[in-house]
Amino acid sequence: MKNTSNMNRNTENTNGYLLKVEDLKTWFAIKKGLLRRTAGFIKAVDGVSFNIKRGQTLGLVGESGCGKTTVARSIVRLVPATAGKVIFEGIDVLSADKSESKELHRQISLVFQDPFSSLNPRMTIGNIVGEPLKVQMGITGSELTERVAVLLAKAGLSSDYINRYPHEFSGGQRQRIGVARALVTEPKLVICDEPVSALDVSIQSQILNLLKDLQDEFGLTFLFIAHDLTVVEFFCDITAVMYMGRIVEQAESEELYRNPMHPYTRALMSAIPRVDRSSAKGAFGGEVPSILNPPSGCPFHPRCPLAEGECLKQMPALKEKGGHEGQGHFVACWKC
Repeated sequence: MKNTSNMNRNTENTNGYLLKVEDLKTWFAIKKGLLRRTAGFIKAVDGVSFNIKRGQTLGLVGESGCGKTTVARSIVRLVPATAGKVIFEGIDVLSADKSESKELHRQISLVFQDPFSSLNPRMTIGNIVGEPLKVQMGITGSELTERVAVLLAKAGLSSDYINRYPHEFSGGQRQRIGVARALVTEPKLVICDEPVSALDVSIQSQILNLLKDLQDEFGLTFLFIAHDLTVVEFFCDITAVMYMGRIVEQAESEELYRNPMHPYTRALMSAIPRVDRSSAKGAFGGEVPSILNPPSGCPFHPRCPLAEGECLKQMPALKEKGGHEGQGHFVACWKC
């Protein structure tokens, strides 16, 4: 990749979008034989596109293995993308040079799924939260301690915890520490990868409310990855549903939950426990097809009760089929 700054600047009008992901693909080569020749590819992410406006929250949902986490890791270059663009404030993240990458690491932060394994057990809380300030911004001494104490307080923790170690805290407290660490460099975009799935339900609501409060206070933008649609309904402005490396439906959360169009989305919705639901009309059976040998046509057709004809032969494109001005309702389905 070329690393000149002029190549990385995107001249398109971003129209208020902080992040624009365009046709992102992340494929992993399958090596076989003594010579380890490439025999094919695992298409973990295969043409994903979405935009997030400043201050918005976009939720990526879907079954385990659908590619949600790979999207997030590709955006921050923890996993090398195969093709596509990730435009953050006019910079193509995937071809950013060294100086731009350093700034991007400050502007984009992560909150991880597991609060137990994401914190170094040999470091104090003060060092864990303050390390990005030292490494990325060169802040040390009393200023570092003061800023860490302020962030811990924002996350609902006492400044007295600075010299304690992760094993002294509960799962919910550890995730609050993870949130404080993510915000310490004053980022604009925070990527939350299943941030509450490892927590008790009562603690989940506390962490979600904390994130909402911090979003309001600091004007944060979130990419929120989850498999729990109830959490996404509560937390996200826009919801994008993924299946086998692709987005199959996307709309404003209120619109999508009121009027799910794709058979896969309807099936996911039917699994949400509600007191007013008399039957799971959208329920489906069967397993997700092997990503090593995906089906022809629409990848959902082996499990779809509506599949016939074109569904078995050709991949449907993601097209606008509803919604309203400002945010359409996009679906990739021949029958919708």
